[in-house]
Amino acid sequence: MAIPPEVHPDLLVGFNKADDSGVFRINDQQALVQTVDFFPPIVDDPYSFGQIAAANALSDIYAMGGTPLTALNIVGFPPQMDRRIMQAILLGGADKIHEAGAVIVGGHSIKDNELKYGLACTGIIDINKIVTNDMARLGDILILTKPLGTGNSTTAIKQKVASDEDAARVTGQMAELNKPASELMLRHGANAATDVTGFGILGHAYEMAEASGVSIEIEFGRLPLLPNVTKYAEAGALTGGADANREFLSDKVAVSDSLSKAQNDVLYDAQTSGGLLISLTEKRLKDFLDDARSEDLVVWQIGRVTRRTDISITVW
Repeated sequence: MAIPPEVHPDLLVGFNKADDSGVFRINDQQALVQTVDFFPPIVDDPYSFGQIAAANALSDIYAMGGTPLTALNIVGFPPQMDRRIMQAILLGGADKIHEAGAVIVGGHSIKDNELKYGLACTGIIDINKIVTNDMARLGDILILTKPLGTGNSTTAIKQKVASDEDAARVTGQMAELNKPASELMLRHGANAATDVTGFGILGHAYEMAEASGVSIEIEFGRLPLLPNVTKYAEAGALTGGADANREFLSDKVAVSDSLSKAQNDVLYDAQTSGGLLISLTEKRLKDFLDDARSEDLVVWQIGRVTRRTDISITVW
């Protein structure tokens, strides 16, 4: 039986819209923006895992244009595991939440056979500046703010085939906050945005296209990739989520025959704490890019929004 959507005059964005966070109006000018995310470890170091999980959870608030305020820890912990591991995870999460200017206000833990960690985050947002994924417009330019390939890279780490340099690079990237990118898109009036996580670049682009009633073209050669991700994909470092993404998008995406299997795998790769996918008018693009450069924020122009067709996403 389908779960009926929530209906309330102050619920501005609910779970029925496939957006990144829920948004609930609290007065004429402001709304709460709320999200939750948790998952098993994707890196070996517990402190880094805590940082990554926190950055990933906060990303949904940043994708909407919100400012994080509070966070609640969510922990599933095997009783036989060293408690110092939990302490390190929680410390990593807390340090990242504090970096965002928010505070940890509590949480909940349970005994679990598999270690899991994440956070429920609450932020504040100006009602007139909410950025959703359903307002991409014909002719908009698509910007991506972090390289792709975190799933391939972390799987390669688990398989012990990733270099130490690549492992450090992907770990550091996943722990980076999307705060600077969020502030930049708000300043330049982005039409739409979403963060790139478990559904991969194609899945999240599809959600944006479908919600906005448009199609999207992406140029593979413009996509930023983490070092050696296609090599890792060729070696079989693939996420289970990638298969599910490929199956779901099979009749919604057209990918150029010139791309290799490994390049295809990267397109469907399930990401963790990825960058923002931003839809911006071409008129605002130059100022956006100039500001990004002045703030040492590296961003990539990866495609554009086109008129709606039977195929939601085309990759050249």
